[in-house]
Amino acid sequence: MRFVLDTSIFVNPDVREKFGENPTKAMKAFLKHAEPLFGKVEFYMPPGIYREVVHFVDVEEVLPDLELYVIKKPPNVHDIKIPASVVYELVEDIRRRIDKGLRVAEKAVREGVIETDNIDRIIQKLRRNYRKALREGIVDSKEDFELILLAKELDATIVSADVGILTWAQKMGIKWVDAGNFRDVLEGLIAKLGRGKNL
Repeated sequence: MRFVLDTSIFVNPDVREKFGENPTKAMKAFLKHAEPLFGKVEFYMPPGIYREVVHFVDVEEVLPDLELYVIKKPPNVHDIKIPASVVYELVEDIRRRIDKGLRVAEKAVREGVIETDNIDRIIQKLRRNYRKALREGIVDSKEDFELILLAKELDATIVSADVGILTWAQKMGIKWVDAGNFRDVLEGLIAKLGRGKNL
């Protein structure tokens, strides 16, 4: 059994609290769960995700276990095939989002003409709405794309709280676990091993 881990497990406050109150404590708790699964379950991170994670955790507190239990592997981008239908849908989605972003910007300009004394508030609202229109529910970084490609290559299960990653995992036929349920999944696997069952 293989899992490809996303940064959100350790840094998203809503998800992280299942493991710990800060990224370092969350990582330490995850590694305690990974230990009894060693040799039976593999945990992967592409290099970009690994760099993100070590930026948030106190590395000295999680080494050497992090190196032992989490395999760093880039996806083989030269051999992975992506169906044309997926690329077609991505292009259409990007086009829709650009149009939505344009409408958000137009609305902000109209508000700015009327409320010239609240420009800072209007800019903040524009940024929030623009980000929502363009980035929610889409794979919006190289790191996210690496995560999906690696899971596809390994026939592994993605673990993430990122709606964009989970949406595109489904579209590409990749198994996934919502990061909010990941601790329960790990505890279930540990219990199964304790009863002598194969994973």
